[in-house]
Amino acid sequence: MDLHYESLLGVSQKICDGEVSSQDVTAKLLDRIGRYDGVLHSAQLVLADAAAEQARQADAEIAAGKWRGPLHGVPVGVKDLLWTKDQPTTGGMDILRDFRPTEDATLVERLKQAGAVIIAKLHMTEGAGLQHHPSFPRPVNPWSAAHWTGVSSSGSGVATAAGLCFAAIGSDTGGSIRMPSAANNLTGIKPTWGRVSRHGLIHMSESLDHLGPMARSAGDAAAVLQAIAGVDPRDPTCLADPVPDYLAQMGEGVSGLTLGIDWTYAAEGCSDEIVAVLENTRAVFERLGMQVKQVEFPWDAQVSQATMASFGAELALAHAEYFPAQASRYGPWLGATLEHSARAVGLDVAAGYVARDRFKGRLRAMFAEVDLLLTPAFNRRLPDWETMEAMCNGEIELDVELFRFNSPFNVSGAPTISLPGGFTGDGLPIGSQLAGPWLSEPALIRAGVAFQRETDFHERHPDLDSL
Repeated sequence: MDLHYESLLGVSQKICDGEVSSQDVTAKLLDRIGRYDGVLHSAQLVLADAAAEQARQADAEIAAGKWRGPLHGVPVGVKDLLWTKDQPTTGGMDILRDFRPTEDATLVERLKQAGAVIIAKLHMTEGAGLQHHPSFPRPVNPWSAAHWTGVSSSGSGVATAAGLCFAAIGSDTGGSIRMPSAANNLTGIKPTWGRVSRHGLIHMSESLDHLGPMARSAGDAAAVLQAIAGVDPRDPTCLADPVPDYLAQMGEGVSGLTLGIDWTYAAEGCSDEIVAVLENTRAVFERLGMQVKQVEFPWDAQVSQATMASFGAELALAHAEYFPAQASRYGPWLGATLEHSARAVGLDVAAGYVARDRFKGRLRAMFAEVDLLLTPAFNRRLPDWETMEAMCNGEIELDVELFRFNSPFNVSGAPTISLPGGFTGDGLPIGSQLAGPWLSEPALIRAGVAFQRETDFHERHPDLDSL
């Protein structure tokens, strides 16, 4: 296997053993970025000099016997809504083009403490919304330039899938870790809300925003989560619960766990290819020893509609400093959405929070019956860019069904893992999703690792030279 498609854990072991140096690995990936990212547009800012210095320091520390763990010396990327000290942090927005934070986000600090080499700040949609700002280049899906990259963590998905970094950080307010992971054939973990500190994050919606890893395997994603999870006094919403040893537990398998499926929710309106992938995923888990049980997932259009008002109010709050004062600097989708959100009615916002709490209670009751829940990542094949841009520009109606398997787990704060599950007939990735109760990341990781031991979808990579 080419070094750039080696697993994070695999290249980490090679660096630790002295088989390769972090400096060599970093130089190879910087060369690869130089070769391909002019077409892919995944990086907002390549941190070449800083990455080279971090790699040099990592090699020196490892040679001195001071190995910090599986991220030590490994190049990773971060989404460009995380503060990086004295470096541009745009959030995909023209209004923040000149913003340079005076400190690192807690998550960035933790990556550095783990010895990771931060190789790039990665492109994203404007304000973590649906559309890229017109002044920034749109990332290109390495599997098909004509097709969507998923929502806001677009650069994180593209860079990791293309072998420009070994993992990346995404954020998720309504699917933006999971949908770009599915669109790019990656594994993404949206942790429990509060499991990862959000200090130093440019927010979209504070009660819905999550941060988590995107990688090419469940084990790699677990290694990143291990480094970034945990309590942070600078983020009062951060959970104080101890962080388990995800890597130590990840090989324990899934025998004895119960897998829930609501076939009406999961399959209704989905394409045959999506349903076939879901059925195959279920069959793999059943062979691995999981009991499968039919459940009723407590989400419907009424809950979805009610919670949109509270989301809109939080979005307006996040942009109150700039909108409407600088409305002309916003792109079409975010500007129109903020204009609509400003008209939110207090009673509707309150109803959204009431609906959220009731849904969370019903979801807890469902998870008393099963350990994990299986759903698709999308309800149909990956949309093309022409369709998505028409939706964002208001030329056709937004297909809210695209998000029906994602938004519920932002509203509830429950953790999920998205897994490569197959491909369409013309080679587009199809993803599956597992969700669990709060703080069930160990079970989700075990399930992801077990599934990927039985399948090879995650080991397939795009042909960049065909773009």
